[in-house]
Amino acid sequence: MPIMRINVGPIHPSTHGVLRLVVDLDGDTIKRVEPHVGFLHRGVEKLSEERMYLQNISYYNKLDYVAPLSWEDLYVSAVEKAMNIEVKEAAMYVRVILLEFQRIANHLLWLGTFCNDMGQMFTAFMWTFREREKILQFFEHVTGQRMFFNYMRLGGVKSPLPPNFKDEANDLIDYLYKNISEYKKLLDANGIFKERLRGVGVLSYDDAIKYGASGPVLRASGVDEDVRKSKPYYVYNKISFHIPLKSEGDSYARYQVRYEEMFQSIKIIRDALMNMPDDDVVGAPVKLINPPAKNDIVIERRELPKGEGLLYMVPDKQKPYRISIRAPAFANLQLLPILAKDAKYADLFPILGSLDLVMAEIDR
Repeated sequence: MPIMRINVGPIHPSTHGVLRLVVDLDGDTIKRVEPHVGFLHRGVEKLSEERMYLQNISYYNKLDYVAPLSWEDLYVSAVEKAMNIEVKEAAMYVRVILLEFQRIANHLLWLGTFCNDMGQMFTAFMWTFREREKILQFFEHVTGQRMFFNYMRLGGVKSPLPPNFKDEANDLIDYLYKNISEYKKLLDANGIFKERLRGVGVLSYDDAIKYGASGPVLRASGVDEDVRKSKPYYVYNKISFHIPLKSEGDSYARYQVRYEEMFQSIKIIRDALMNMPDDDVVGAPVKLINPPAKNDIVIERRELPKGEGLLYMVPDKQKPYRISIRAPAFANLQLLPILAKDAKYADLFPILGSLDLVMAEIDR
């Protein structure tokens, strides 16, 4: 049978954005997949070099519109490093709490859409969005925004916390723990869900390292790497939590890692709320910000929900001279041709979905 070439996307709903896949098929067996990107390119790194430091925050929370707080935190922390600004202790706890809520919100949206990718379990989609909505309502109360928060400031955050911040956060994690625990009964009892994921899109331990996999994709192949542990920042070294690992490296393992990570995030939030001091968390006013003394290169890393984010910056007096980003979704997309080779065409979307891609981060 001759090889048939088809196009998937760039407007296919299961590509999670404007991603085009050129797929070569032998019958219904995938022989080759070639991702085509660039449909959403906005030049964030170059734009950042033309604007003052704090004007750039709103660019970074749009890199991953599913977890915007994580990217603006990475950018602000790089600027803090360039200017030798210490983050207030209470603000460190607040950042950890919000970033872990953001991780849960990311994984919830991923899980709901992942189930939809396989054409089943609309119930799971509705449940995950129900829980995510509670997190967005909490974010709105704290930051004033539902999505693009623009909340991180040098040395702290934009505004004082609501008076009932701790009570609201504790109530929310109790609610999340109870409801997310129900997902396992629904998903693990579904034989079709397991059959479509187990042994599909296997990434070996060696290949995960060789191709630069990141985040849950990396840890689902047994590689124990998480920036929160290997290079702790804020107060992560004061909180006891473990990093979920799986050795199978398939699409089901990637689901399991993200599912378990949500419970670890709940644990981190609970401990952070318990130990957070009742001090000021507001960052420095713009007029008090001093430019960096010299153009030392700054490299900052963060464990974003989709994997390790890295920002390389050459600072200048009022604005970055150069910025370069390593985005986890971009690193993980290159795995698709390896994972999908010799798989069935029906398995393409579970494999693609298991990578948790967002195209704004890839076409930055």
